[in-house]
Amino acid sequence: MKTEILFEDKLIAVCLKPAGIISQGSQSGEDMISILNGHFIQSGSDARAFPVHRLDRETAGLMVYAKNSAAAARLSKQAEQNEIKKRYFAILRGVPEEKSGVLKDLLFRDKQKNKSYVVNRMRKGVREASLEYDVICEKDGTALLDILLHTGRTHQIRVQFASRKMPLLGDGKYGGKGGKLALFARSLEFRHPESGELLSFSAKPDSQTDPWQIFSAELEAF
Repeated sequence: MKTEILFEDKLIAVCLKPAGIISQGSQSGEDMISILNGHFIQSGSDARAFPVHRLDRETAGLMVYAKNSAAAARLSKQAEQNEIKKRYFAILRGVPEEKSGVLKDLLFRDKQKNKSYVVNRMRKGVREASLEYDVICEKDGTALLDILLHTGRTHQIRVQFASRKMPLLGDGKYGGKGGKLALFARSLEFRHPESGELLSFSAKPDSQTDPWQIFSAELEAF
């Protein structure tokens, strides 16, 4: 499988991760590291891809990878300090009462089950999670949202909305029934690891494919 490269220079590559592909390295099967390394080899480069943030396997959208360890360290520091700004499109099975807002929760991740939970007190393994959202449109009991992450916790968007009885469409793990997960990383903003220049990238899901065709007109106009 190939990936669409939106931007590339000697230190970074910004690409669109397809749904169903692991964003970091894996012991078997295809993953974004092997896909990008194959692209670099075909381009005549000896660079290697270094992950600095992640997307769930089921989530498609924008990612940035470093091409050496020094660039990876600088970008990872931005990620740790929540300086890489990430926005998402999501479709909920349900409609928020407030058309815009901020969600704050305490999340506990069960690594064995690969699942996160909203809990009511701080303890070992619990981390704060925050995001803000705007409802773009609602239709037939579903809602298309624009989401800005304040923190980057495992399955954060999925579990925060599922805990409020509004799971993402297609999210079988958190009550959204089966199908393709309606979550897409639509924009990415960060500083170049060498120049410090502020870089911004945006993309849209294919509005003619499942599950995005529900809001095809709204996505095309956004």
